[in-house]
Amino acid sequence: MINFSRNFGKESAMYAGLQNCKGDYITIIDTDLQQSPEIVKEMVDILENDDDIDCVCACQENRHESSFAKFCKKNFYKLADKFTETHFVDGASDFRTFRSRVKDAILSMGEYYRFSKGIFSWVGFNTKYIPYVAEERKSGKSSFNFSKLLKYGLDGIVAFSTMPLKISGYIGGLTVFLSLVYAIITVIRKLVSNINVDGFNQLVILISFLGGIQLFTIGIMGEYLAKNYIETKKRPIYIAREIIDYDENAQI
Repeated sequence: MINFSRNFGKESAMYAGLQNCKGDYITIIDTDLQQSPEIVKEMVDILENDDDIDCVCACQENRHESSFAKFCKKNFYKLADKFTETHFVDGASDFRTFRSRVKDAILSMGEYYRFSKGIFSWVGFNTKYIPYVAEERKSGKSSFNFSKLLKYGLDGIVAFSTMPLKISGYIGGLTVFLSLVYAIITVIRKLVSNINVDGFNQLVILISFLGGIQLFTIGIMGEYLAKNYIETKKRPIYIAREIIDYDENAQI
């Protein structure tokens, strides 16, 4: 049993548990009894009967949530899967059982702001997903309100995506392109129809072009910041599932 000096959050609790646990198989399960411990036996059986499987993850079905919450979560997984470097499975929970080598890989990710669903996906390993139905909460209410879930989701996207740093560059490039197109159209209209180009049109073109250049420049800086951001996380360059030693004297 580990007692924190204060509430450091769910992610810190899971990390502390992984740091101090022992054994060939490790299980992460919530303590609100919505996740049945009986499913753990099924997970362990899968791992014992198939050496190629490293992790068994439970995917929640028939969630006892509002339609709005289901809609938000479903689209979050789609968004995260599209704009991050990892693959997110809709409904995948932190309720899972895995081998000790998976634990070692997760602990090698020393970042402070952690997002376990992304970390499990990033480290790889063969994962089998099984469905489960969450039980009704026995007592109390979840402390995860909409604002906390939104922050948690944004932290997950930021932790595994550099897209927010690059958006200004894309917008800047598009702005420069559109301002050039508008300038060309204005010149053609002037030459063909002999229409006077007032100062307002010239000002719009100039401001749009210069603004686009500025955003594009910020986007280039964002590329460098993105690389530096990834470097500061000190993530492992690679993770080996297993290493097979060969006899140096063996002949083929």
